[in-house]
Amino acid sequence: MLTLTLLRHAKSSWDDDKLSDFDRPLSPRGERTARLIGSYMRVHGIEPELVLCSTARRTVETLGLVRAELASAPKLLQEDGLYLASAARLLARIREVAKGTRNVMIVGHNPGLHALALDLVAAGRREDIAELARKLPTGGLVVIGFTENSWKDVQAARGGLRLFVKPSRLA
Repeated sequence: MLTLTLLRHAKSSWDDDKLSDFDRPLSPRGERTARLIGSYMRVHGIEPELVLCSTARRTVETLGLVRAELASAPKLLQEDGLYLASAARLLARIREVAKGTRNVMIVGHNPGLHALALDLVAAGRREDIAELARKLPTGGLVVIGFTENSWKDVQAARGGLRLFVKPSRLA
């Protein structure tokens, strides 16, 4: 069984209007959220083997704070192509993951990350699916399971939503 964890970057700062979107840092609230999500992941045994992370500052900062809370350090690939990537691009990247890697996490951005989650999920608690359909908030965590044995075989509407965590539930 394969497990895909999707993490939208935590809340970013808009304080410096001279910064590009790519260079925006986390806000203090975003920093707190990232630590909470990391702690939640550790306590609940969510331990990715491989993390694919956008190179935008806010995603890198989110991942750094999350990783500091985890029990083990996953392999990390920071990729420019994940910045504001579409759902189709994200799915194509997932399909490139080597066989033998069972747990993958993507740290990225909406709308692509949210669209990917909705495209992949076919089963799970109706309430969670409905809530996810409304919004994937900053710092939102989605865990999807697949029965496939290889990432190249992952298809839309074949995943089971195992977990959807909104940071507001953790504070």
